[in-house]
Amino acid sequence: MSILVFGKTGQLARELARHEAVSCLGRDQADLSEPEACAAVIRQARPTVVINAAAYTGVDKAEAEETLAHVINGEAPGAMAQACADLDIPFVTVSSDYVFDGNGSSPWRPDDTPAPVNAYGRSKLAGEEAVRAAGGSHAILRCSWVVSCHGNNFVKTMLRLGAERDQLTIVADQIGAPTPARDIALACLEIAQQLTADPEKSGSYHLQGSPEVSWAGFAQEIFAQAGLACAVTDIATTDYPTPAPRPLNSRLDCTTLETVFGIPQPDWRAGLRDILKDLGEAS
Repeated sequence: MSILVFGKTGQLARELARHEAVSCLGRDQADLSEPEACAAVIRQARPTVVINAAAYTGVDKAEAEETLAHVINGEAPGAMAQACADLDIPFVTVSSDYVFDGNGSSPWRPDDTPAPVNAYGRSKLAGEEAVRAAGGSHAILRCSWVVSCHGNNFVKTMLRLGAERDQLTIVADQIGAPTPARDIALACLEIAQQLTADPEKSGSYHLQGSPEVSWAGFAQEIFAQAGLACAVTDIATTDYPTPAPRPLNSRLDCTTLETVFGIPQPDWRAGLRDILKDLGEAS
């Protein structure tokens, strides 16, 4: 199996690159702001499967750059999916819990109606719709709160601030769960392999760590595992305004992913231990 991955320096792409048969494309080889060029790369390479691990990820910045976010997160995955459909190969792309409005307290199911509340969410939803419209074998994997030892993410920010300060105020009314990029990579590879054998498994799925937690609770666990004596004070989302509104309910129902592909929810606390170990070895 030859796996072509769009993305090279992001959290997910760097985890995918650990595996054999994976070829990762950087922006210099495939710029998602040029969707048809990305499709041309697929047609020329003719891989066994394509995984899109690249995205416009600046949630707040997208409020001022929605057109660019729409091209990268919406049009580019659609062009990739169409190229894969033409070649009759599976396409796997990662989406976000931000396609939902965050109301209520029940975990979002894959068939729930999306209603994004910010530009980033709208761009990811556009990508989902374009992938489905291509009509080929595909999997849309919605994830939340991606973390790893790579790049910039909540874990690394908390480690830095927790070492500098005795106390932090963290939002406590946004509930979801972190999802380690390593687990997302493993899921993408498993899904790709199964889709190759059974295209009927095409559809939208959810992957999120377990158990559910708030950002404040996540920060407390980071400090506990890292041995940092930094106290956490809970605050409401309204006390921490951002350019892009955030959904309060980011819980995802992952039942279908386990039923169809046999992929269980990962324990994010174990994933956090691995991340801290990797960061310690790299320092």
